[in-house]
Amino acid sequence: MNSPLIQLLVLAGIAVFLILRLKNVLGTREGFEKPPAPQKTSDRVGGPNLEVIEGGPDLDITDHVEEDSDAAKALAGMKRVEPSFNVADFLQGARGAYEMIVMGYEAGELSDIQPFLSEEIYESFVDGVAAREDQGLSIEAEFIGVRELKLLDATFNEDTNEAELSIRFVAELTSVVRDQGGDVVEGSPTEVKRQKDTWSFARTMGADDPNWLLVSTDG
Repeated sequence: MNSPLIQLLVLAGIAVFLILRLKNVLGTREGFEKPPAPQKTSDRVGGPNLEVIEGGPDLDITDHVEEDSDAAKALAGMKRVEPSFNVADFLQGARGAYEMIVMGYEAGELSDIQPFLSEEIYESFVDGVAAREDQGLSIEAEFIGVRELKLLDATFNEDTNEAELSIRFVAELTSVVRDQGGDVVEGSPTEVKRQKDTWSFARTMGADDPNWLLVSTDG
């Protein structure tokens, strides 16, 4: 047997030996195998070990009122009737409604805010604006902003689905009362005053009309 053939057989033997060794070390893969299982969050280096607890408190409620309080139970009842109801979104809407209603009353322009007022509140606003006009007074006001907003109470009638929420507002604005001649009777165009109000809004949960109505005001 010549030398080249012997060398070829030796190389072939070495190749077979290496293939067998690699097969034993790496194993074989046949067909579509499952990908490696994802690593658990708790096993990741530096990752938080988070656990979701089902049936826990509704943070949208407990962020604003005490857990297990009557107000919390009322809010939960509202959500059962109308799952899309969100306390945080309601409060954000109430913030905008407060500015709109305050400025509408100060300017004596009640038509724009009437859809957000109960009949009783609207009539009291009409009387207030009329009394002001009878005295020849006008108000110039600038709304600076709501500095504090807090949900004070919530009630819910499960028989009628009527809901009512009371909110404490602390706002800042400038206000000037002028007489017919334009002279300042009260206030200052530059002095910012702080105004505190407690308002209650009501609505029938599940109703087609999405508007909450202002049903009571208390300074």
